[in-house]
Amino acid sequence: MKKRLLVVGILLLAFALALPAYAQDFTIAMVVKGAGNPFFEACRRGGEEAAAELGFNFIFQAPATPTSEGQIELIDALIAQRVDAILVSANDPDALVPILRRAMDRGITVVAFDSGVAPAGRHMFLNQADMELIGRMQVQMLAEMIDYEGEIAILSATSTMANQNVWISWMLQELTKPEYEKMDLVGIVYGDDLREKSYNEALGLFRSRPDLRGIISPTTVGLAATARAIEDQGLSGKVALTGLGLPSEMAEYIRNGTSEAIALWNPIDLGYVSSYMAHAVLTGAIKGEAGEIVNVGRMGEREIVEADGGLEVLLGAPFVFDIDNIDEWADVY
Repeated sequence: MKKRLLVVGILLLAFALALPAYAQDFTIAMVVKGAGNPFFEACRRGGEEAAAELGFNFIFQAPATPTSEGQIELIDALIAQRVDAILVSANDPDALVPILRRAMDRGITVVAFDSGVAPAGRHMFLNQADMELIGRMQVQMLAEMIDYEGEIAILSATSTMANQNVWISWMLQELTKPEYEKMDLVGIVYGDDLREKSYNEALGLFRSRPDLRGIISPTTVGLAATARAIEDQGLSGKVALTGLGLPSEMAEYIRNGTSEAIALWNPIDLGYVSSYMAHAVLTGAIKGEAGEIVNVGRMGEREIVEADGGLEVLLGAPFVFDIDNIDEWADVY
């Protein structure tokens, strides 16, 4: 009888050890740049979708203003809560490294998405698309709108945001090509991803550069604010506008010609895929090493690659929204 009980006990233990890791009760937290940003509300939807499919607990947090200090405070609290993973879109690639290193030292999986963290502060990074492609593409779009001639400006988010700065560096590279010799970049300004500051920066460009032909805004907040400023100043059709924007926010501006076209990846997919990446590490489905293939649900599979000293997964190429397709997407995100 004792032997039989011993055998049963061993079998039960083996069965418990063999249970799939996803049966565990994981908590994954998403920390974004700032509150009230529709782009990150869409990322939240993606995280919640993944949580419903995979069965983990999902927390969404955002600082009141888009600062590293606000993010650090939130992450510190999440470490104290002992969450299993943190997904983060960083306001500064370096400022978050110490707090995220502390999280990693406590066994928390860290996946950066959208705006990366320096490799020392994360396990993996979900990149929206090839950074060079995004930067060059925005210049190409604006150039077609202004017939490759005239003064242009860039209205970015903050001067420390990693993704913005890399895109701008590729914009500058693109502008060195001979076909842009009649285009003159006259300014780069920063709206700090705040609506009113971005709006006022756009007004400042109109005042200081009366011959301005076009603006690139590689930030959803800045793009919508600039579109509003162009309309308010009666400059639709005179100052061209493109950049990275949400179709839901930019639909009316595209319909009335304030902006001919914008581009963006799907932020819902960013939240969805980054959540799947973190969950795969937590369950042991992947180790988080270069060359591994991670299953990302309805998005299929993605390969983990080495890039810029760290590990990265590429979401895919951005999509262009214009008058021909904006109505299809305006209610999606």
